[in-house]
Amino acid sequence: MNGWRMLLYKEVLRFWKVAFQTIAAPVLTSVLYMMIFGHVLEDHVKVYDAVPYTAFLLPGLIMMSVLQNAFANSSSSLVQSKIMGNLVFLLLTPLSHWHWYVAYVGSSMLRGLAVGFGVFAVTVWFAPLQYQAPLWILVFAILCAGLLGALGLVAGLWSEKFDQMAAFQSFVIMPMTFLSGVFYSIHSLPIFWQKLSHLNPFFYMIDGFRYGFFGQSDVSPWISLTVVSVAFLGVSTLAIQLLKTGYKIRG
Repeated sequence: MNGWRMLLYKEVLRFWKVAFQTIAAPVLTSVLYMMIFGHVLEDHVKVYDAVPYTAFLLPGLIMMSVLQNAFANSSSSLVQSKIMGNLVFLLLTPLSHWHWYVAYVGSSMLRGLAVGFGVFAVTVWFAPLQYQAPLWILVFAILCAGLLGALGLVAGLWSEKFDQMAAFQSFVIMPMTFLSGVFYSIHSLPIFWQKLSHLNPFFYMIDGFRYGFFGQSDVSPWISLTVVSVAFLGVSTLAIQLLKTGYKIRG
């Protein structure tokens, strides 16, 4: 096993060893969201014709779980390594910045997708889902998990303690996720908030992913794919450049 594969294995093992916390707990949280919002709003909210509200809600919850856990994996791993002081052992290896990127983002994608699949497997029994464009579902799941894994890498490099990482997650990731249309269609919002929602890249992740299930979306799926792809390339370029320069990990 070469260097980057060993680092990838180490990062996967890091979250898999505590799967009850890193995978099962987020799945349970999403199930609770589904049960509460689905029960309260099922008979009061209708977004797409012939699509029950609970069915509309499920893709949003799946993608929300993917995004939050992909981000949490890479960011928490780096911050934990900084605080415990074992990051120096990685710096002594001949691993390149590309190896770091592949290992950290790859493991984050695996965790995000594992949680997303867990949410799907548990909640799909509560409402019938359609699969109009399965390829779109797969593309958006992989691309968005990679994007948030890379963003978590940037946040982990920037953060020097858990407080900073928690602030990034609480004031950036969480609001952008909850205001992305997970629980509603943006067409139900006033015009000002609709326009503001279009500035949120998380909206395009949710909307494009949901299109794969129902063949319907608030904006064209091609626009969503373009926005997410550009964001992924931009954040990945930033993460790779920070790793290359040793930002906050080399004296």
